[in-house]
Amino acid sequence: MLFDLGFLGGGQLARMSIQAAQRMGLRCMSIDPQEGCPASQIAACIQAPLNDVDALAELLRNCYRVTLENEFVPAASLRQALSQAERDESMIIPGLDTLEIIQDKLKQRERYAKAGIPSPKAVAIEDDGAMAIARIKFPMVLKARFGGYDGRGTRYVQSSEDFEDLRSLWDDGGWLAEEYVPFKRELAVMVFRSAHGVGAFPTMETIQTNHVCDLVFPAESDATEIAVNAVESVEGIGLFGVELFQTSDGKILVNEIAPRPHNAGHYTLDWGGASQFDQHVRLVLGLPTIPLDGVPVCMANLLGIENVGPWRKAMMEMLAEYPDVRLHWYGKEDIRPGRKLGHINAVGAGCLERAKAARTLFLEQWRAVQESGHSR
Repeated sequence: MLFDLGFLGGGQLARMSIQAAQRMGLRCMSIDPQEGCPASQIAACIQAPLNDVDALAELLRNCYRVTLENEFVPAASLRQALSQAERDESMIIPGLDTLEIIQDKLKQRERYAKAGIPSPKAVAIEDDGAMAIARIKFPMVLKARFGGYDGRGTRYVQSSEDFEDLRSLWDDGGWLAEEYVPFKRELAVMVFRSAHGVGAFPTMETIQTNHVCDLVFPAESDATEIAVNAVESVEGIGLFGVELFQTSDGKILVNEIAPRPHNAGHYTLDWGGASQFDQHVRLVLGLPTIPLDGVPVCMANLLGIENVGPWRKAMMEMLAEYPDVRLHWYGKEDIRPGRKLGHINAVGAGCLERAKAARTLFLEQWRAVQESGHSR
């Protein structure tokens, strides 16, 4: 083996996981279709589509263990690549059976229901959709069963007319109708599970803007038990981001699971204890995880905006004003509106307001760089 760890995907989650692995002296490789992706800037990378069986087989042949940066590599392609590379599927964490369940949002819901875990009711949209309407009723949420994230592949439907207007999406299959949950807040828990035991990072509250995570901060509620149960229901091994809804009466429901590091866990980079990426590397290698201990941290995402210049001057202005915040920049070359480009962590008392204020200053200065024509 040339590499200790391989990553399916080369975005920021792979980059930060690789940085954790490199601190342990490990050699890493990723695969990603984009030239110059974040992971490729710090470690070896195969540039190829994530369903390219030959490229996947090359990664598998050259790595001791392989894990996910995202859950969109088809499990069927991985099975073919494993056969071609003559490798056993136990080298991939999480397992392919778990991945297949998570890749299908309807199968996820069915597992939760079977295990008695509170979760929105969902059914497949079949034929003319009448059965789905009768069982779910309006309002409802339509979701693509495969591939959707950050609001992509999700539609809110209030009436039969709305449902029919979206026929071009669901008519060929692959969509589900889901009970609409009028939640009060969204929660997230990073869960880890292995032969060495089960654990979870603190429950965090998340605020979404246009379906993209905007802010993450310590929650007043504890969703650890239901989050762990959700991971166990899909027989998950490794690190998982569990997204949840909390209603006005305090009830907590599982939304969905991501079988990898998660945006809602980025605060762990600066909370003083093991990060989600440290745990991820250990879990993939089959090592015991690190006992958890940390302080409150709040995270503010940095998304691309229009008409901005180079970001470094904005960083310098922000850190001069807020020297105690931490900036994490992902190294993405394509800076387009709405794209996750980095995040800011603030630690300790008043962390939420400081994270928000630091971000506001960063964005103001970023725009000002463009207006002034500053080259740096």
